[in-house]
Amino acid sequence: MKRNFDWWLTVPDLLVGLDVGTSSVKAAVCTAEGQELAHGSAPLAWRTVSVGTALGTETDPGQVLSTVRAALAEALARAPEGQVIGLGVAGMAESGVLLGPDGRPVAPLIAWHDGRDREQAARLADDLGEEEFAAATGLPLGTQWSLTKHRWMREHDTRIERAVRRLNVGEWVVYALGGEQASEYSLASRTGWLHLRDRTWWEPTLEWAGADRSLLPPLVQAGTPLGRAAPDRAGDRLAGAVLTVAGHDHQAAAVGAAATGDGDVLDSCGTAEALVRTVPAPLPEPAVVELTRHGVTVGWHALPGRLSVLGATRGGLLLQHVLRLLGRERADLPELDRAALETDPGPLRVRLADDGTATISGAGRDGTPAAVWRAALDQATAELERLQQIMSAAAGPYGQVVMTGGWAHSEAMVELRRRAFGGARRSTAIQAGARGAALLAGQAAGVRAPITSPVPPMRTPGEESS
Repeated sequence: MKRNFDWWLTVPDLLVGLDVGTSSVKAAVCTAEGQELAHGSAPLAWRTVSVGTALGTETDPGQVLSTVRAALAEALARAPEGQVIGLGVAGMAESGVLLGPDGRPVAPLIAWHDGRDREQAARLADDLGEEEFAAATGLPLGTQWSLTKHRWMREHDTRIERAVRRLNVGEWVVYALGGEQASEYSLASRTGWLHLRDRTWWEPTLEWAGADRSLLPPLVQAGTPLGRAAPDRAGDRLAGAVLTVAGHDHQAAAVGAAATGDGDVLDSCGTAEALVRTVPAPLPEPAVVELTRHGVTVGWHALPGRLSVLGATRGGLLLQHVLRLLGRERADLPELDRAALETDPGPLRVRLADDGTATISGAGRDGTPAAVWRAALDQATAELERLQQIMSAAAGPYGQVVMTGGWAHSEAMVELRRRAFGGARRSTAIQAGARGAALLAGQAAGVRAPITSPVPPMRTPGEESS
């Protein structure tokens, strides 16, 4: 009897990408060509703790892993049949997991935005010098980077004495699922320990933070194979999948949104709006230092031979406050956007104060919700234009601008960005960061060529491009 095996040909090999963000973990299941097939997400819980006279934010590494598994389970339950051949993990930077000799965490995971290390950051400026630190690491001084929190723990938490290894969050997830320990360049660039030009661990900041070089694992490029998922750690559906660290979530999103050409800019339109520009390496040291003076960071990209020039504004936070002030919700955006594009706000101005509060000035009797919204959109766009100009002065002209994130669904926002930047497009990726992680997993698994040129955008079946 002749048997029909045509059904087997329709079962694709699958790639899975994870974006371990600050507020949630997002998972995407993709084809080897990069088409998104299914998604899952789970909120990441943090706790507020007393740190001397201040408050801190932290969570348990095990909580991160539980959230990862929940997001993966949801995505895989919605995915078609097929073998998962690669799993890539991108995510938040700066935060790290300290492991003991048995490979288990010995201390909580401190949030990257936790400010308990203000005193240590001030001492770093005195001890190493702002310009020397910026020239070596590509980072401005501040409390965001890993080394000052590590020094805080050296001074206040004896559990750190048991640590023999430190992994960034995405690296910890790969290891916890059965992979090898490694430090990926784009994540290492956010620690304050990596020398930007030499691509090696920088002894002065290691010594300053009280971190032995052996604490940090070997450096690898995003998309490097790091073993296979173990069934007892990752579950049967993921067992045997090639694991890789897909880098900092912003760089992975640039890959997933197809903003990877030289000069291309990812406009991540979230609460904290970020511009992520792909730049060929190297960048002259004076340009690096000048960028850091404006709060812009320079680090290695998830793509080989490329740097990521990254700056942020609070435009998204401004829009969030103004939308709430107007008594509107995201569902009201289409109507509000249409009215705003037809409105001249005149002398009306909307600003975000240093304390995070929104202020409105110049509002007369003719002021309307549409005028206030247009003024907020204009201000958010103007802040981004200034940031773009700062980047261009140091890193050269920009290429295409690709928008992702929640505010990219505002038609007025997209239109104003098109006018400001001579063109901008909304990404067709549903979860750009997770899709980028999946594409890099395909590289690690050997089913996709190394990413050295712009990645074509993909659409899910039935999705309309914008």
